[in-house]
Amino acid sequence: MSLRKQATSGFVWTFAQQFGNQFIGFFVSLILARLLLPSEFGLIGMIAIFVSIGNMLVSSGLTQSLVRSSNIDEDDYSTVFYFNLVSSIIIYFIIFFLAPLVAKFYEQPIITDLLRVYCLTFIISAFAAVQQAKLTREMNFKTQAFISIPSTVTGGVVGVVLAYLGFGVWSLVWSYLTTSVVNTIQLWIYSKWSPLLVFKREKFISHFNFGYKLTLSGLLESIFNNIYLIVIGKYFSVAQVGFYTRAETMKQLPVINISTTLQKVTFPIFSSIQDDDVRLKRIYKQLMEIVIFVIAPVLIFLAILAEPTFRFLFTEKWLPAVPYFQILCITGILYPIHSYNINILNVKGRSDLVLKLEVIKKVVIIITILIAIKFGILALLYGQILTSIVAFIINTHYTGKLIDYNAIEQSKDILPAIGIAMVSGALIYSFDTFIIHDFNDIFRIIIGGILGILSYVLFAYVLKFDSLTNIKSLILKR
Repeated sequence: MSLRKQATSGFVWTFAQQFGNQFIGFFVSLILARLLLPSEFGLIGMIAIFVSIGNMLVSSGLTQSLVRSSNIDEDDYSTVFYFNLVSSIIIYFIIFFLAPLVAKFYEQPIITDLLRVYCLTFIISAFAAVQQAKLTREMNFKTQAFISIPSTVTGGVVGVVLAYLGFGVWSLVWSYLTTSVVNTIQLWIYSKWSPLLVFKREKFISHFNFGYKLTLSGLLESIFNNIYLIVIGKYFSVAQVGFYTRAETMKQLPVINISTTLQKVTFPIFSSIQDDDVRLKRIYKQLMEIVIFVIAPVLIFLAILAEPTFRFLFTEKWLPAVPYFQILCITGILYPIHSYNINILNVKGRSDLVLKLEVIKKVVIIITILIAIKFGILALLYGQILTSIVAFIINTHYTGKLIDYNAIEQSKDILPAIGIAMVSGALIYSFDTFIIHDFNDIFRIIIGGILGILSYVLFAYVLKFDSLTNIKSLILKR
């Protein structure tokens, strides 16, 4: 199969998996948002950093090393499997004993038990991390889709039933655990791989030398992706954590569905052409333009129609999350660009640069938070916009050196799509504010969305955007 056909097939199945999971998860969250209180979602948000760190360690840089390495055998897989498993057990018990201190920090006693149960997923997921990496390396995204979606459905059903029966925040915990268990069992069945009783020191060192830098940078990423939850949970109310969590989840829907799908597919593809800088740059440029072409209008339109959307989907009690969501949508536009620039460093084997860049960016985030926290929660969120722009400049510095694609070139490629998305957004805002503002929410959402899409596609067609042609080609020639 050609590289193009592999990429197209991989994208279709990974998007099906990602979109299916997100759609199911979103549908479940709609029901749970009506059954549970914002404060109960806030409690889960408070422990999100520990879950994120644990999951990142389980799917550590060693599994990414398996995906990118040219020649590996059963000894490689088994060695990484046992390391991941032992690491997950150690991490779990560290968090188990730290749980009371976390509960004391937030002044929420229930967090002790929440952490101890929720984080069992570390060990569960570790049993299948290598199986997942093996399927990714083989670009078997179809099987991953068939595994992931039933797992999400099962976990969602458990969560809704328990919430209806009055289990409160525990319905979220058991939903997550159920999804993890079902997913792990299926990966063992469908990957048709199980570890040998072997651990090769030289294999471990080889993967560790590449992976530990990614693991450290991933640790920083996990901590700082959730640092706002920590700050909000400590200095503001539990309900505000819930509102922030809801806003962040909504923002991530289009970002995760599109950018993560492409990132998962392109990492093994980029790895296969890592020595051809000209081709790597060309494919990367096309990918980035397509992603921004799709994500920019979606996030801008959602931000403008946020009030009727939140009221229609989640009821009036979630309206305080609207301004949070609108600000976060701006940061979401650049999120995929951050990921893909880092992906280039990874496929080039420069995990040392990934770590270096993450350290620099986190220093910027800390400074921004220390300044913004004095002015309230909205100032914290506006600070995220600033740090996102700074991160873009930092990330593109080495991409410019490695494949001759610097910040200025990348900006020229993405700003036109963002520009026409803003123009279309202005049309939606004017029409919604002055003409249909008094209509019901679903009418405002539908009419505003149609107006935005039609005007955006029309602008792109008239201005002859390459991304529109590439998307059409991708759909028709799959």
